[in-house]
Amino acid sequence: MEVLVFGSAIVDFISYVERLPRLGETLKGRKFATGYGGKGANQCVAAARLGASTAMIAKLGDDSWGNDYLEHLRQEGVDVEFTQQCKNETTGVAQISVSDGGDNCIIITPGANDSLNREDVSKAEKLFTSCKILICQLEVPVESTLHALQAFKGISILNAAPALQNTPIELLKSATIFCVNESEAALMTGANEIVNLEQSKEALMKLQEMGANTVVITLGSLGAVYVKSDKKNEFIHVPSITVKKVVDTTGAGDAFIGALAYFMAKYPKSALHQQIGAACRIASYSVQYPGTQSSFPNHQDMSINLDVENFDWFLL
Repeated sequence: MEVLVFGSAIVDFISYVERLPRLGETLKGRKFATGYGGKGANQCVAAARLGASTAMIAKLGDDSWGNDYLEHLRQEGVDVEFTQQCKNETTGVAQISVSDGGDNCIIITPGANDSLNREDVSKAEKLFTSCKILICQLEVPVESTLHALQAFKGISILNAAPALQNTPIELLKSATIFCVNESEAALMTGANEIVNLEQSKEALMKLQEMGANTVVITLGSLGAVYVKSDKKNEFIHVPSITVKKVVDTTGAGDAFIGALAYFMAKYPKSALHQQIGAACRIASYSVQYPGTQSSFPNHQDMSINLDVENFDWFLL
């Protein structure tokens, strides 16, 4: 097995509106859709669609949404031996609003995701000893995520989302790669905002000072920046391709994480800037289509080149 995901599975309820509402305002939506989401499952499906062998450790509710989600993961080729439906629990849900400009706001009700625990790590010991890459996020209990990271001996990626203002030091230290977007990085480092490369460099430095190893910050249309654990003074910017029309940014970060895990598993000898550049290309593809998992490319889509090629990179 190449990619193991320990994390969330959530059903998306998506409203498409002209713009996002202001505080206390009611708007009329123009379209409604449901979809399969949750950062963990999104990242797992993103990796699976690109061609990685994947497994998911997650909790679903004992309801129709849980039944449907389990079957959906099977259809995506995900190993669901350790994806469990919990009695008397509801499947997690996310209420998502998406504007015509592609911006979004999201409210998550975790449901069964809050039941994921240390025992689920022990039960899946064979996966923790055999998989190449582990992906975790923060939509399930932090203690469980920390235990999963500490139990894994390969390369681990922690997507620290939703961001914690006071992130435990052990959580920062336990992941091989610590990845957040610009708003999450700002919250975690106490910055007012991160809107340019100089501010992102300062956030990289701060996150490493806080205990993180290799740090990646995704910057939307600007691509991503990173600093490696063994080259703490070398801050690198990997630009993204230009997208003509952004349709929906929901799930773009998850497309990036899943793709990064895929490229790291498939091309372990490639430089990190190449793996990140290739992952940025997958994320850029996803924002051109509506929905979350529905926007992720499939390895059979010949318009996507899955080889890790030379990507531009610049020292900050």
